[in-house]
Amino acid sequence: MKSRILAHICCGPDAAYAVGLLQETHDVTGFFYNPNIWPPEEYGRRLDEARKVERILAFPLLAGAYAPEAWFETTERFKAEPEKGRRCDICYALRLDRTAREALARGLPAFTTVMSVSPLKKADVLNRIGRRLGRKYGLAFLEADFKKKGGFQKSVELSRRYGLYRQNYCGCLYSRRDARP
Repeated sequence: MKSRILAHICCGPDAAYAVGLLQETHDVTGFFYNPNIWPPEEYGRRLDEARKVERILAFPLLAGAYAPEAWFETTERFKAEPEKGRRCDICYALRLDRTAREALARGLPAFTTVMSVSPLKKADVLNRIGRRLGRKYGLAFLEADFKKKGGFQKSVELSRRYGLYRQNYCGCLYSRRDARP
């Protein structure tokens, strides 16, 4: 019997690769929780793409409440930070904390995130935050760097195969501002 895990999902393209990999060893439930995504239309588009991957890979996907106001309040002091700066660390912690609490509430013994597929995400920081939250909530955190072994390239290939929308910025207003067209 496969162990159960709640996987935080940031977008369909990252989920297409990472959830597929996780399903080899785990019974995966996805959790789309991303109050950082701006504007609201972009949030809806990314949730729709995550739902498309849910159907393709046949796993249940939960969606947390969309509350961008709380995210803006939490990160306001760091809006001038560059991508991969302290603002991102705060954003990771916010989303992973909510994921851990959701796993705990649903009786799932472990959690992880697919965010490390992206070259814009710091796997070491994600894993450090996940370990800390795992200890705090009495859960196992599955550490990963899904971009390794060609993971990012595989997510690009799967996105093409499944016809997924691939965004050109992390998701937040500030990364959108700094994104190259």
